[in-house]
Amino acid sequence: MFPHNELSKMRVAIVHPWFITEGGGERVIDAIAEVCPTADFFTLILDRSTLSPNLRHRNIQASFLSSIPKGGRFYQHLMPLYQLATATFDLSGYDLVISSGGPATKGVIVAQGARHIHYCHSPVRFLWDQFPVWQKRLPAPLRPVFALNAHHNREWDFSSAQRVDEFIANSHFVAQRIRTYYRRSSTIIYPPVDTSRGYVAREHDDYFICVARLVPNKRIELLIEACNILRVNLVIVGGGPERKSLEAAAGYTIRFLGRVDNAALSCLYAQARAFLFAAEEDFGIALVEAQSYGLPVIAYGGGGALETVIDANLHPYEAPTGVLYEDQTVESVCQAIHQFVRLEAQFDRLAIQDHARRFDTATFSRKMLNAITDVIQHKSPSLMPREEHEQHARPFGLPGAETNAHPSLHPMSSIR
Repeated sequence: MFPHNELSKMRVAIVHPWFITEGGGERVIDAIAEVCPTADFFTLILDRSTLSPNLRHRNIQASFLSSIPKGGRFYQHLMPLYQLATATFDLSGYDLVISSGGPATKGVIVAQGARHIHYCHSPVRFLWDQFPVWQKRLPAPLRPVFALNAHHNREWDFSSAQRVDEFIANSHFVAQRIRTYYRRSSTIIYPPVDTSRGYVAREHDDYFICVARLVPNKRIELLIEACNILRVNLVIVGGGPERKSLEAAAGYTIRFLGRVDNAALSCLYAQARAFLFAAEEDFGIALVEAQSYGLPVIAYGGGGALETVIDANLHPYEAPTGVLYEDQTVESVCQAIHQFVRLEAQFDRLAIQDHARRFDTATFSRKMLNAITDVIQHKSPSLMPREEHEQHARPFGLPGAETNAHPSLHPMSSIR
């Protein structure tokens, strides 16, 4: 094992696309910063008010994009300048570069002999698998311009991926996308989740909970419509541009709390009946966070949920941690809630909490240090023959055709 104190003697640079919000990507950077206590940071856009206490006193250099008025608010519109901004970072004196997320960070130019690790949350979706969806959203006259710009950015995105020494994927789902679009293998290290705050309450109240940003891809409207039909109580935590339209669609059983502090969120998690989720996430930190409170999960069975939730449909001989449904439709959500209610007494909240601990921050830090060690010692799995590196962890799975038929939909205001 490469000693941790030896790593602290190396010149390490950590490149993150922006510090403008507090999200899952920033939690990953926080944990990497703990592993690399002397690292310097480089970012395209910096808002110091969003920094965690762990990063406030670290050396962080921002690109010229950070001086653009309201650049943090309109950062997506600045994408044509990302490549130029990334090229301004001087990484010539660093032995190790760790980049994370974003459409530009892995394209940094490192010194000859330096090693470059990229922690990938996902290949840029609007350039690759979601390109047709994004193109259709635009007015017809703008579509050719978007297609031409996307083509240029895809070429740059692919070529920059070939210069990375080691890819680390945040899930097997993302590892497959890295293989498809970049033709690279990767090591899987799940993002860090602080499971230490989680606790199991003696009693729970009669409501379901959803914690998410209120943006289109979270598909909150599916949960709202399902809970309207079934007349079940739903508490929605989080803010975002979709809040007004979602509130307009919500019935009397649905409450919006906006953003809440950690203490309030802990109580809401611990006392809920189950966690509702409708998005396809690359990993899904919220799913694990909910399970750390022993909370069963009712979620769309795609993406990272297949790796973080033990589905009651497919694993009858294991302690289940949730119910996964096949389609992002209101009917599927309703059916999954019905199934959960039938099985509710079978969920062991202590077992669910124990399952969540496998994704704890301590596990991330240990695996990340091991990966850094291998790269420094020139044992990078990405540089080995693919068949020597492939990891085949068993996803927890989707409901199959053999799943028992669900009951017809009906109001559930009085069920327990």
